[in-house]
Amino acid sequence: MDVLVIGAGPAALAIAAALGEQALAVLCLAPGDPAAVWPNTYGIWGPEVDALGLGHLLAHRWSDCVSWFGCEPTRHGHDYGLFDKEALQAHLLAACGEAGVGWQRGLAASIAHDASSSTVTTAAGTALRARLVIDASGHEPVFLQRPDDGPVAGQAAYGIVGRFSAPPIDADQFVLMDYRSDHLSESERRSEPPTFLYAMDLGEGRFFVEETSLALAPPLPYATLRSRLERRLAHRGVMVSEVEHEEFCLFPMNPALPDPNQRLLGFGGSASMVHPASGYLVGGLLRRAPALAAALAAALARQGQAEGDAAALAAAGWEALWPAPLRRKHALYRFGLEKLMRFEAAQLRQFFATFFTLPEPLWYGFLANTLSVPALVAAMVRLFATAPLAVRWGLMQPRGRELALLGRFLAGG
Repeated sequence: MDVLVIGAGPAALAIAAALGEQALAVLCLAPGDPAAVWPNTYGIWGPEVDALGLGHLLAHRWSDCVSWFGCEPTRHGHDYGLFDKEALQAHLLAACGEAGVGWQRGLAASIAHDASSSTVTTAAGTALRARLVIDASGHEPVFLQRPDDGPVAGQAAYGIVGRFSAPPIDADQFVLMDYRSDHLSESERRSEPPTFLYAMDLGEGRFFVEETSLALAPPLPYATLRSRLERRLAHRGVMVSEVEHEEFCLFPMNPALPDPNQRLLGFGGSASMVHPASGYLVGGLLRRAPALAAALAAALARQGQAEGDAAALAAAGWEALWPAPLRRKHALYRFGLEKLMRFEAAQLRQFFATFFTLPEPLWYGFLANTLSVPALVAAMVRLFATAPLAVRWGLMQPRGRELALLGRFLAGG
């Protein structure tokens, strides 16, 4: 086959479908049923899902989108959507089916390379040979190697879908970040890591509320997040009446980019595609999969039907997935996250309050990772210039690996 994709999550289905649409011979390897329901929820900004033409796959869409960094809400002026994850999964599976993508059940156990191909052997002993292997198995990849350049921060969250004694947020509202901490003691606010509420009205008396830690290394325990959520709700006179679903979410925010010299390719969490500043992934997968698939199809076409150079094919894939501008932005986002992880709660509230006063194209493009490198730098310079003194002082203090990350940005990623 042309490409073997390892995985069955959003990343694996997105790249497999895109490759199949390029008329490549694609096989997916997954240990379980690819139609098994994904465990987590996936949010996306309205303009981003509209640009993808996938608005019909949203389960909910909100126009009243706010954050809380002080006594008054910050209104974002953008729609926000929640994917119907079963509809999104069915859409991608259907696209794979229409493109002729095949499926193999099994657990990838080993990989071997020769000059023209790679062979993955499953735990059951089945050997699968392809001109290129793409590891889309998630944040802890099966084969893909990432360099260790220090602690990896995790965004952790504990959430509930259910019914409550009183509405935890306003009707028909989506809350991106509620950083109010009046439910905590003064000593807790000063000495413990800050967390925020991410919440949405699902209609018919149902709400999703989630206590989230932006990023920490090591991440906050679920027990701490659950306690914070319960105290936050109780402080507002809200009790949980019925729990339909609990969500336990933990993913790495700032891993290093994979080694581009390895003989296989990554996609999704395995390839460090989580936005280091916002945690978003799915929109980027859907946006970037077609371009990567087109680049791989072109590289295969150049090699022709004869056995080609598999190392050159992987190199072409890495260059298409992580070109220099994206590598530079990734380094700059990681630099920024290092700063934010050191901020106290008051500094974080001031930082985000300032961030959302930036012109809409800048803050939205920052969160969606659609800004050019010069525009991203301009946004960060403008934020620094307009931020309160406490925020600017925090941004100016170099600590840990921040200078190394800044140097990586200046060196081209």
